[in-house]
Amino acid sequence: MTNEVFVEFLNDHSKNTLMETLEIKYESANSEEGWLKGTMPVNTKNHQPFGILHGGASLSLAESLGSAASLMYIDLKTQAISGISVSANHLKSKRDGMVFGTAKILHKGKTTHLWEIRIEDEKGKLISLCKLTNLVINK
Repeated sequence: MTNEVFVEFLNDHSKNTLMETLEIKYESANSEEGWLKGTMPVNTKNHQPFGILHGGASLSLAESLGSAASLMYIDLKTQAISGISVSANHLKSKRDGMVFGTAKILHKGKTTHLWEIRIEDEKGKLISLCKLTNLVINK
């Protein structure tokens, strides 16, 4: 599957999911270089009570990107991905606009994948730095 077809596949499979609710869009991928990029608008749907981006929404973007990115490296007919650990450092707040996430693979093993996900604003300033570990499961 080409990188473009993969991104289309991910967006098609986001209907009626949290990704659709949060308006997360997969934008581009590169399986050779090991990254997947996506976006999420910042608005009242994902604010916490003080009117800024909820940390849980940032984690949802991070896990959505990292879990989806692991799909590039498995046999979808015989294997599945399950996130087993996610963590984040939230460094900057955001009230509106868009955030941009980039998941980059740090470790691609037979049974685990480790991803670093950077969430940045429109100016490239770091909002959250996340880490996700996925387990590769045989169906």
